Amino acid sequence: MDSARRIELQVPEDLAYLVANVRRAAASFINEAFPPVDDSTEDELHTRIEELVNEYINQTFTLAAPNLSINGFPVDASHFLSSSTAPSNPLASSEPEEVFEPFDTRKRARVEALTAEEEDLLRDIAQLKKSVPAAAAGAWAEAARKSIKDDEEALDKVNNNNNSNNSSTAAGTTTTGESSANGDDDSRLAIAPLQRQDEIETGFENAVRGLGRVKKEMPAVVARMERARKAGEYVVTER
Repeated sequence: MDSARRIELQVPEDLAYLVANVRRAAASFINEAFPPVDDSTEDELHTRIEELVNEYINQTFTLAAPNLSINGFPVDASHFLSSSTAPSNPLASSEPEEVFEPFDTRKRARVEALTAEEEDLLRDIAQLKKSVPAAAAGAWAEAARKSIKDDEEALDKVNNNNNSNNSSTAAGTTTTGESSANGDDDSRLAIAPLQRQDEIETGFENAVRGLGRVKKEMPAVVARMERARKAGEYVVTER
């Protein structure tokens, strides 16, 4: 028993609150099972049951006291269960006393900072929603136009080379012409890679990578805003 860790409470009011809640719950069940008599005569049965239940509660907390500690100190159960600190009717239902903690300027400043951060995040998200799709679409369209233009220039160059080769072999013999024609067919089929193929592929990859980065960063910004909102609600609630 001594080696077991004790249940730690911060202030004596915590234990008093637990005792009051247990007594309040017990009184509620007793009144439900044995409703009080309406006339002015004393209900001996009801009173006796209250005494027995109160005795049981006192014994329970007395036995539990060695396993409790308040701010690191042992608990004296008699202080919380004595008649001087208990009400005249131990099982009478009573609401816990509502206590307001002093005004804390640091918490107020923290709330204001979190609120400002939330507003900044909302503005950033709104700005990203306006600017990012248009910028990404514009970059992709520009890359597509550039790619099409480069492909057309490369195709025109290949066609010009083929036309020049056809005109130079038109004055030869039939056999020579046929072999040249076969050679022209081979040259048409064997199209070399585009001169700016690497640049086109790099531009397309950058555009796709930019869209992926925007898609990846958007949830993070939204998550930061959500955390700031929850933190602000927590601070306001705790205050």
